Amino acid sequence: MARLWITTKKGDKGLTSLGNGEKVPKDHPRIELYGTLDECQAAIGIARAHCDFEEISKKLLEIENLVGTLMGHLSLFPGIQRPEYKKLEEIISSSKDFAGGRPFRFLRPGDSKVGSFLHLARTIARRAERKAVKLYRDGEIEEKCYIFINRLSDAIFALCIWLSFLEDEAKKANN
Repeated sequence: MARLWITTKKGDKGLTSLGNGEKVPKDHPRIELYGTLDECQAAIGIARAHCDFEEISKKLLEIENLVGTLMGHLSLFPGIQRPEYKKLEEIISSSKDFAGGRPFRFLRPGDSKVGSFLHLARTIARRAERKAVKLYRDGEIEEKCYIFINRLSDAIFALCIWLSFLEDEAKKANN
């Protein structure tokens, strides 16, 4: 495989290369999907950069790494395996363990800086899922990859709930 750098200086004419060397249009559904996941990963990174809660930051870093691996898999780089969706389910479960038992309430995206970034990441993950549906239906991505993308917004939302719990607790402690 050729060494990658920022630009090839070849004047791509609206094409890009997948990890396996295949050239596809930049608006190809696969490119749209991993481009949307790239946006999601960036929003998760912003949330992590501003998060004061170490356990949530660790989970966000884990999700960032999983999404990065998923993008490599979706871009068909040889040898990059899709991440396991069960890792996201573990994050969802651990979030429930920490913040479970709270009465249901809607969370407003603007209640905190970190929360707003997480809600942005969650909505981008949902957009990625909508883009993944056609690829999944057409057999271009495997079921477990689609399940991962489906669980991604759930994991981010679970962290939003956990974050809200921790922020509420911190407010009570400071009053």
